[in-house]
Amino acid sequence: MNIALIGAGIVGVTTAYELAADGHQVTVFERHGAVAEETSFANAGIVAPGYVTPWAAPGMPGKVLGNLLSQHAAVRLGPRLGGAELGWIWKWLRACRTERYLSNRSHLQQLAFYSRERLQLLRESLELEYDRSQGYMVLLRSDKDRQMVQAGLQVLKDAGVRFRDIGAEEARKHEPALNPDTDFVGAIHLPDDEVGNCRQFALLLRNEAQRLGVRFEFNTTVTHLHPAPRVGVQLGGEGSPRPFDAVVVCAGLASAALLRPLGLKVPLVAVHGYSVSAAVREPLNAPRSAVMDERYKVAISRLGQRVRVAGSAELGRSLADKRQAPLRTLYKVLQDWFPGAARMAAGVQEWKGARPMLPDGPPLLGASGVPGIWLNLGHGSSGWALSCGSARALADNLAGRPPQIELDGFSIQRYR
Repeated sequence: MNIALIGAGIVGVTTAYELAADGHQVTVFERHGAVAEETSFANAGIVAPGYVTPWAAPGMPGKVLGNLLSQHAAVRLGPRLGGAELGWIWKWLRACRTERYLSNRSHLQQLAFYSRERLQLLRESLELEYDRSQGYMVLLRSDKDRQMVQAGLQVLKDAGVRFRDIGAEEARKHEPALNPDTDFVGAIHLPDDEVGNCRQFALLLRNEAQRLGVRFEFNTTVTHLHPAPRVGVQLGGEGSPRPFDAVVVCAGLASAALLRPLGLKVPLVAVHGYSVSAAVREPLNAPRSAVMDERYKVAISRLGQRVRVAGSAELGRSLADKRQAPLRTLYKVLQDWFPGAARMAAGVQEWKGARPMLPDGPPLLGASGVPGIWLNLGHGSSGWALSCGSARALADNLAGRPPQIELDGFSIQRYR
């Protein structure tokens, strides 16, 4: 088949590769000048399937409300809460019901574990070398933090995740550079999880996709989609649509506007996250892999010769409105755990990215219901952790083969 793919973030690049590996002719349209320029650019890089769970969970609304006024709140609301955001919040509240949460969590974790398998397979079979480290720890500052994670530990047990609930002394053996002046009660150690540079992986996989014949057309904006019987994409500045056999939409936040004229109302909103990346100053003072501060929901990752601190969830602000409060939280958490790990005098990258979030958690994956149009979008903050599995499942589904995971929980029908 001759397939058009919209978007070259990590989800788009992995999907293009898998479709080309199946023998399809693939053209990728990307509005930026390179792959992984938006949400995939500077994320935390953590691949921890057991922690890929819906934000819409029982008790979560109360936690968010109770935390909003905190100086270092993990979730922040801005002044630009319009109709789309308020409608999204209403759907999110409804999805917090226990039955829906359990179903969504099950679907997400199946996809996350499958995706990690696919990531490892691609890395090994294609010999992709990018900045990555093995292992992940969730740091617990207090007994209250330890109590808060108990429900999550049961989720890990149910999913068969290998982990250990350890004390502070043992945690320091896994991460010797942890600040000796910062008191904490222990950690959850997950040896099978990992951290990797999402953008580096996307750049490497783009090369492999090109070797399979994939065409990337950068600095190109898709303005309209045309369904069957005359499937095609309309590009800005061109007089007539380009014909294809199928179109796969992986365009992140831009997907909603492209799909709306086709009668598909996708409740996507931007939930912004922040990161700070800096060169390692002294390797002995830097993390070996990745840790998560449970209280502040901030991750600290070792990516080769750089340290990255990432966190925050901001709804109701623009991408251009880069605020200092979330950044101060990132710097505080880095100083608490790994003071002196990074060179902060120059060359520091402060980044803000828009995560394309759906209210209930699982992405949209598979047929759209509109002939010729397929979906792989709405992965939110878990795009890196879900991309490789989503891509393979989409390629199988499009080819009429049963995917390795059940796709019923990822259908757009749940929004109709």
